[in-house]
Amino acid sequence: MNIRLWIIAAVVLLVLLGGGGSGRAEEDVSSLEKSMSNTLDTWRDARYEELFDQLAHRGKTSREAFVKIMGETTVRPACCWQKMEHFKVINEKSTETTVYVKIGLEGTPASPRSITREFKLTYQEGVWKMRMADIFSIAGVTVTKRSGTKRHKKKTYLNLN
Repeated sequence: MNIRLWIIAAVVLLVLLGGGGSGRAEEDVSSLEKSMSNTLDTWRDARYEELFDQLAHRGKTSREAFVKIMGETTVRPACCWQKMEHFKVINEKSTETTVYVKIGLEGTPASPRSITREFKLTYQEGVWKMRMADIFSIAGVTVTKRSGTKRHKKKTYLNLN
């Protein structure tokens, strides 16, 4: 009889510990999604200096250059429920995570209405950060080096919608 109680207690303990682990994973996904959503909101509100601080892997792009480039783009994230859909964590590590998400876009008529792909988020300074290259890619900006200076040109999109 005493062994049965121990087995039941062990099973209950395992179930409780297993449930706590999945709650933590859901909390992490929520944290990732919220961080990415906040970054897209900052971009949508044209707060480019603040956006610069929210990004990882900024390379040699200065704050001033980033603000100028982003001020010249017409593409921006959509609002509300269209901003992010189908958020899914693909690969999770302690300081880098890959997510798959559909981001709704607004801008010129030639731009696509959304982009669905993988994004890498980097954990820095206690928060998850999108990469600058991803923001440039979404905005349709390519950065090339020529003669030690940076040139920025807009991509042309084919709208199939």
